[in-house]
Amino acid sequence: MPYRTQQGDLSQTGQRIEVAPRGRGAWIRLRTLILLRWWAIVGQISALIVVEQFMQIEIATGLCYLVIGAAIVSNLVASFVFPATKRLSEKENLAVVLFDLLQLGMLLYLTGGLNNPFSVLIVGPVIVSASSLSSRSTLFLGLTAILIVTALARFHLDLRSEAGFVMQMPAIFLFGTWVAIVIGIVFLGVYSRWIVTEIHAMSGALQATQMALAREQKLTDLGGVVAAAAHELGTPLATIKLTSAELADDLPEGSEMREDALLISQQADRCRDILRSMGRAGKDDLHLRRAPFTAVVEEAGEPHADRGKTLIFDHGAIGGASAAPPVILRRPEVIHGLRNLIQNAVDFADARVWVEARWSPGRITLRIMDDGPGFPPQLLGRIGDPLIPRRARAQGGQGRRPGYEGMGLGLFIAKTLLERSGADLSFANGPDSFKGDSVMRERTGAVVEVVWQRADLEVPGDAEAGGIGFNEPFRP
Repeated sequence: MPYRTQQGDLSQTGQRIEVAPRGRGAWIRLRTLILLRWWAIVGQISALIVVEQFMQIEIATGLCYLVIGAAIVSNLVASFVFPATKRLSEKENLAVVLFDLLQLGMLLYLTGGLNNPFSVLIVGPVIVSASSLSSRSTLFLGLTAILIVTALARFHLDLRSEAGFVMQMPAIFLFGTWVAIVIGIVFLGVYSRWIVTEIHAMSGALQATQMALAREQKLTDLGGVVAAAAHELGTPLATIKLTSAELADDLPEGSEMREDALLISQQADRCRDILRSMGRAGKDDLHLRRAPFTAVVEEAGEPHADRGKTLIFDHGAIGGASAAPPVILRRPEVIHGLRNLIQNAVDFADARVWVEARWSPGRITLRIMDDGPGFPPQLLGRIGDPLIPRRARAQGGQGRRPGYEGMGLGLFIAKTLLERSGADLSFANGPDSFKGDSVMRERTGAVVEVVWQRADLEVPGDAEAGGIGFNEPFRP
């Protein structure tokens, strides 16, 4: 069964909105890693002082300070050589985190290996990698950390008290510590990776949503500019047409000047028609910024009316509501969100799409239904999430929507925009929703229901009585 989701978002211009990918390694500044390393260096020095001065434990102090000194030198070099705002590449980030991992492993080797309770800190660099680097780099650092932990379980310098007593855990506890650290590396690495991937996917999808809404608003404003220009140019164009027609009447038949006058009249008509057609997208007229809900729904479906599928609009009042549809603002997010939902239905319908609008005294409901294959049952709970993983399409859906990869971004944009207007969306399949209903039996495909509280969407009734104000001039 094919997916009923789409990768891109189509605006009124038919252009697809794409979110440009960005390398993970370019997100972290060098200054951030330098500061984190300074904190680690301070912690390492403090731990050595406490162990040596207060716990009377013998350790290879000189070698430990030598390893810490290497971290200090690297930090100083990075601070003076590179600018504070430098953003590291993937390889540079990997090198920095790998250095920290090896430096920590060397310190643990000098201070008892896994017998040192601070050995659990070796999980830290792996979490940093999972949060900022690619999967390949994270896998490499995770395996390196496991290899270091495994080596430290057997090879390390012992911790000794002043009396010469070797401080070490029983073998069973040492093995348990190794298992716990390995599990921590795997679990926390995978967990951090999933969380960060979800955040980045949501961030990219929200960016696309903002782009779609901004583009829709610009198109509406552009239509208003054209309509205003058509209104302002109407009088001079009418004057040109009238004057040219009078000149043509006064000139002899067949003369070149009469043909020129007629040509001027024809071109004036052409200018009028062009401005009128360009102004169909909207006008900066406050009265035209509001429209009946049914008109807004049909406007949203208009671009998909001639795509080989039959669009059936069914509007009506229920629950004792007035037969006149509620008047709402022509908000770009509502039009664009409904347009995406109707487009999705048209893309997968076999022949027909039903757009059913109902209003009651308290609610406004819109249902979009089709006679296509419906939503895949296994994805019903995830519809509206951005970037659903790709899966192979069923053979029956091949060729249905060339160019779409089924990543869910279009439905996410529609859901986000409509929820911003106060709507609640639900997704279902016809056979599950219309069992035993002979009238709805043919609507066997997907069903999308959008519900608003009427007070959230409708323009207040007293707005008309008090006037809607003056038309404001366009501002850049």
